[in-house]
Amino acid sequence: MSPSQTLDEVAQLVGRAERTLFITGAGISADSGLPTYRGVGGLYHERLTDDGLTIEEALSGVMMASRPAIAWKYIAEIEANCRGARPNTAHMVIAALERDRPGVCVLTQNVDGLHRAAGSRNLIEIHGTVHRLRCTECPHAREVPDFSDMRIPPECPKCGGVMRPDVVLFGEWLPEREVARLEAVLARGVDLVVSIGTTSVFPYIAEPVWWARQAGVPAVEINPGDTEVSHLVTHRLRMGAAEAMGELWRRLHPGVPDAG
Repeated sequence: MSPSQTLDEVAQLVGRAERTLFITGAGISADSGLPTYRGVGGLYHERLTDDGLTIEEALSGVMMASRPAIAWKYIAEIEANCRGARPNTAHMVIAALERDRPGVCVLTQNVDGLHRAAGSRNLIEIHGTVHRLRCTECPHAREVPDFSDMRIPPECPKCGGVMRPDVVLFGEWLPEREVARLEAVLARGVDLVVSIGTTSVFPYIAEPVWWARQAGVPAVEINPGDTEVSHLVTHRLRMGAAEAMGELWRRLHPGVPDAG
């Protein structure tokens, strides 16, 4: 089957589905200029940090608890490299599809907030977001647009404790609320699963594709390379996220989707 025929078939699946689960990873944000993971930043691929640590050690829950200045140093460096990025066509198409069909849901590993900026609201941010800070000592939390004017590490204005981004650091548990939301989506069932820009190495990211395979639900993968779920899906688009989603949108709607 030619790429154009596969796009036509996938567009028909997307057009028919009332409930679609999109699963996204660093690849969807690459077209916004963000480096893929070693996509929490892509800045440390195959090398140690300046402090002689692996990025997994530097950005661990243990480091945040014991030496927050070290953890914050690299969190801030990654945020600075991502600052100013805007949602691309893939983010905007997914948000536009949600506006058409409230049953559309996004499960994302990304902490960059680009899905939310594009207008997605039915959003499971399984790894959290760098734009929300919470105190490590008290319940205080706040939203921030970026880290440009912040003291690093930031202090809590309520109790003086150390603030941290509300993200899952290495060695930490996933947020129970987001896990429960994902389980609820799968329990209700979906008509289509679309995996975009993720290698699916985490079991909870691959799980919905396995679920689709067992339930006889069509599943699509959009990724230039092979991944852990490539052999499970019913349709594969070996394309970048923005190109593929743009082509699908053109087959469904005239014009370009706007951010919501």
